[in-house]
Amino acid sequence: MGKITVVNNVTLDGVMQAPARPDEDTRGGFTHGGWAIPYQDAVLAEKMGEMMASGNGSLLLGRRTYEDFFAVWPKRANNPFTEHLNKVQKYVASTTLKEPLPWQNSVLLNGDAADAVAALKQQSDRGLAVLGSGELLKSLIRRNLIDEYILLIFPTALGEGRRLFPEKESVRLRLVDSLTTTTGVIIATYRAT
Repeated sequence: MGKITVVNNVTLDGVMQAPARPDEDTRGGFTHGGWAIPYQDAVLAEKMGEMMASGNGSLLLGRRTYEDFFAVWPKRANNPFTEHLNKVQKYVASTTLKEPLPWQNSVLLNGDAADAVAALKQQSDRGLAVLGSGELLKSLIRRNLIDEYILLIFPTALGEGRRLFPEKESVRLRLVDSLTTTTGVIIATYRAT
């Protein structure tokens, strides 16, 4: 059975919306986009590179994240992540997209996202990494399908924005590893209990 790992940027108050760019996700009038940029350092880049290099799995993305990644990553030159993101198998949960998907190695999941992911997890012995994909994550969290969370916890609180964990959902985790960057970002690995 495959393992599902969430890899996400979050603020101290759990916001995961638009860490990379001001225009990344302005839903709900969100004006804090790009909040993670000031905290980038060599430690964070190295750790993310190690995770990508050691990964033998696939990506699992929601529609918004897939479309955003496709708009940005295939065009980035001189970036160590571009080649990996282009080559890796990508599974996309969407009720509005149609095949064929434009980004190489992309497959559209059919039907209910949580059901499709549960079936994929059962059929595979490879890992699935979820990046971003807040709406997809909510359905996976409700179904207890996530095995591990690698959270990049940034030393900032925004007071508003879309959060990682759905309201009124209880999630029990156990810390298994952590690393602090030079800018105060904590890279924490948690396993579901």
